[in-house]
Amino acid sequence: MTLPTATDVMELMRGVIDPELGSNLVELGMARSAQVSEDGEVLIKIALTTSGCPLRSQIQRDVKARLESLPGVTKVRILWDELTAEEKTAAMTTARFNVSQQAPDTAIPSTTKVLMVASGKGGVGKSTVTTNLAAALAAQGFKVGVMDADIWGYSVPRMLGVDGDLRSVEGKIVPITRHVGEGRLDVVSMGFLVDREDSALMWRGLMLNRAVQHFCEDVAWSDDLDYLLIDMPPGTGDVQMGLAKMLPRAEMIVVTTPAVAAQKVAARVVDMGRKNYLRIVGVIENMSALTTETGEQHAVFGSGGGESLAAEVGAPLLGKIPLEAAVSDGSDRGEPAVLDSNGAAAAAFASVAEALSSEHVPPVEMAGCSARMLDAAAAALDALDSLDALDADTAASSKG
Repeated sequence: MTLPTATDVMELMRGVIDPELGSNLVELGMARSAQVSEDGEVLIKIALTTSGCPLRSQIQRDVKARLESLPGVTKVRILWDELTAEEKTAAMTTARFNVSQQAPDTAIPSTTKVLMVASGKGGVGKSTVTTNLAAALAAQGFKVGVMDADIWGYSVPRMLGVDGDLRSVEGKIVPITRHVGEGRLDVVSMGFLVDREDSALMWRGLMLNRAVQHFCEDVAWSDDLDYLLIDMPPGTGDVQMGLAKMLPRAEMIVVTTPAVAAQKVAARVVDMGRKNYLRIVGVIENMSALTTETGEQHAVFGSGGGESLAAEVGAPLLGKIPLEAAVSDGSDRGEPAVLDSNGAAAAAFASVAEALSSEHVPPVEMAGCSARMLDAAAAALDALDSLDALDADTAASSKG
């Protein structure tokens, strides 16, 4: 296996975004250097804005998750440093410039974890996985966006049981919302823009790209959105490449079935993601063995595809979703199985969602960030200035 170079490591680090400043660590000058030893150990030096940065653990998880996904990497070690005063000034200048130049490009908050749910071919249950994971995360109390980027094959509205017409407020598209316990689902789909569900969209690549661009730029995604799950079209075409460019900090979950044919096609999606410097979170094997009421298991679609794909691409196998009638029935009724079933499939979806939020892709915690504390301090100073000015006016009036 060919080891990655230091250049490969630094390029992948462009996908690690400082949650506070909204720019990647390389551009901010925070990723100082990288070394790759002959045994596959990566040593990366990272300088923080302050040694006590509350986002240090978040950055550490993101760095390790991305670098450990590189084939040949056996271990990742981080040497921590602190930016000098001049380097901090330069980093803040870069971050502010990027915000001024790139803010119109996407309406997705910088603290939102973006997960692309992808597959190499159609028919593997990618949309089913997307909707059930989104519902499971919402059931945990998270605010979850769902973008139906499968423009031709839109099915998310039916599967999540949401309908209505997308409306525009102040030039922004307002998602259709469904509440799940203390959590929330915000959904956008072409299904909300057609008169009939069976209407065919015969669009070419440029129109498809423009549609998903609108979903990124012109949707009023809320500032408190924890996760955005994107139901990708199958394959490695225009929409996939366009979204990878628009959302370089996105991470990818790959769905396959136990069949070897599906596994080999799914490997191409992983290759596309890595060529665009996207982190591969892991693999989900859908439509795994069917278990009868008597406990017998039948490998209807073969076996071993998920494990083989995960081993081949060097990513974890997040879970195996058994073949179960409750899953397709729930999708047809608009009640995801993870919310409406006590079966093994529902438990598997819930387990994957729990692993995502607790281990693989935990939400960003912004409390205590220095930028926010500085904003609060600035607001307090402005308030004091206003109070001093009011006192001065009052004193002048009294003398008059």
